[in-house]
Amino acid sequence: MAEFRPLCRVLAQHMLSRRLFSRSLLAGGALLLASPLVAPHAARAQQVVNVYTTREPGLAAPLFEAFTKATGIEVKSVYIKDGLAERVKAEGASSPADVLMTVDVGNLLDVVDAGVTQPVTSPALSAAIPANLRDPDGNWFALSLRARLVYTAKDVVKLSAITYEDLADPKWKGKICIRSGQHPYNVGLVAAYIVHHGEAKTEEWLRGVKANLARKAAGGDREGARDILGGICDLAVGNSYYVGLMRSGKGGPDQKKWGDGIGVLLPTFEGGGTHVNVSGAAVAKNAPHKAEAVKLLEFAVSPAMQAVYAQQNLEYPVLATATIDPVIADLGPLKVDTISLVDIARNRKRASELIDKVGFDN
Repeated sequence: MAEFRPLCRVLAQHMLSRRLFSRSLLAGGALLLASPLVAPHAARAQQVVNVYTTREPGLAAPLFEAFTKATGIEVKSVYIKDGLAERVKAEGASSPADVLMTVDVGNLLDVVDAGVTQPVTSPALSAAIPANLRDPDGNWFALSLRARLVYTAKDVVKLSAITYEDLADPKWKGKICIRSGQHPYNVGLVAAYIVHHGEAKTEEWLRGVKANLARKAAGGDREGARDILGGICDLAVGNSYYVGLMRSGKGGPDQKKWGDGIGVLLPTFEGGGTHVNVSGAAVAKNAPHKAEAVKLLEFAVSPAMQAVYAQQNLEYPVLATATIDPVIADLGPLKVDTISLVDIARNRKRASELIDKVGFDN
């Protein structure tokens, strides 16, 4: 047996060495995972911004893709057609939403009034976006604009300019087409009229416009262009981006014919500018990635991204120096009305009541 004792000692030492090596390997691995060489990669893997949006997913996709490419921050978007404020409010403090994107200033104020946004202070956002196109407390910011225009029968109407006030002139009796007065586009316009002229004059104006209608207030903006070509009306009220959709061919050959067949005027209020509505965004109250959310909004108002975002949606950029889509640029220079969108939104309820009072849609 004596001859086996040296062999046993060797085996015992070998096993002890393996155990020590394994412990060292585990300890070393733990140190490696905690080391600065690995930590940045782990942090990068966690960089994300969650966007809840009421806009069709494809409309903001180029913006999100460019942001990820430039910053390494992944954008996860959730499309919510209706009930954005209710969804975020129901999720409460555990909501994953970082950014809330929507269209129409009324919807932006809805999320503020629901208490699901937080104020943001950003020199970049303040510098890029005019004060009347953002919340004074930093709760939301406009990202693009759509103007409320007048489409014309260009072979009949020989005008180079028109005001919103002119739409009530009796000379247009039986010659105007417009969609429902209760549509948000028109409620916003009427609310802006209240801000400019007060309720009494707005009611008088509404009665005058109603008296000038060529048909019942109904359909959509593009149907106004169609009916101009059909000889039903000489003027129609419609949004700028619908002209872009029609003339670009994105709406099909029939709509391209409508778009190419009409004239377009950029009306103004007397002593003011052209009424606009917006698409915009807010940082969610319980945003788990607030810094990334603010970065996304700042990126969205950079010159390059303003051009991309506005062109993708056939809208006007909020950044005055950004490139405009050629189809929209052809409509002419836009002089944006300077009254606050907040003031417009706060008068929407009264505007809706006045629209009903005069029986505009009857």
